[in-house]
Amino acid sequence: MKTMIRPLILAILLAGIATQANATDWQADAAHTNVGFSVSHLFTSVQGRFKDFEASIVFDVDDPMKTVVRATVQAASINTDNEKRDKHLRSRDFFDVEKYPTLQFDSTEMKEWSGKKGKLAGNLTIHGVTKPVVFDVVFRGKGSDPWGNLRAGFLATLTIDRKDYGLNWNEVLETGGFLVGDEIEIRIDAEGILAD
Repeated sequence: MKTMIRPLILAILLAGIATQANATDWQADAAHTNVGFSVSHLFTSVQGRFKDFEASIVFDVDDPMKTVVRATVQAASINTDNEKRDKHLRSRDFFDVEKYPTLQFDSTEMKEWSGKKGKLAGNLTIHGVTKPVVFDVVFRGKGSDPWGNLRAGFLATLTIDRKDYGLNWNEVLETGGFLVGDEIEIRIDAEGILAD
């Protein structure tokens, strides 16, 4: 009986290792993920981030063309380290968080992949407006943390025009031009943990 049990246990363990090695389903670890943005303001730029979000990433380093990403961000969680400005950004002048509480991204395809870089197409919804976009993505590697959890790192960047999403508020400057720039640079540094 023992001679049968040992091979069975070994087979189960090896199957578990193989599954982990080829794991593709990752959940963004909020403590090690940053959903950030930057926009010009007068003669400098303002950086901010969204603190409340969920994201799932289906990614296999051996077959990255099958990548699938879905992310939901709570608009009210915007944080630029200035409460007065954040309150304005939550208002009807910008995100109108009571009417449009979430931002959403749903990928449609990995358009290309070379080495550890690719271009991920999908639909981005902000302020109730959905537009097709293409993120530049980088796979930063995967491995186990000190507690035995399998993790993977990703970087995604994108530049959008906020007016495409109905975020039109601005102020004209006395010297000409506008207070707030139209282009928003989005940068997502994501660390995924192997989903159960």
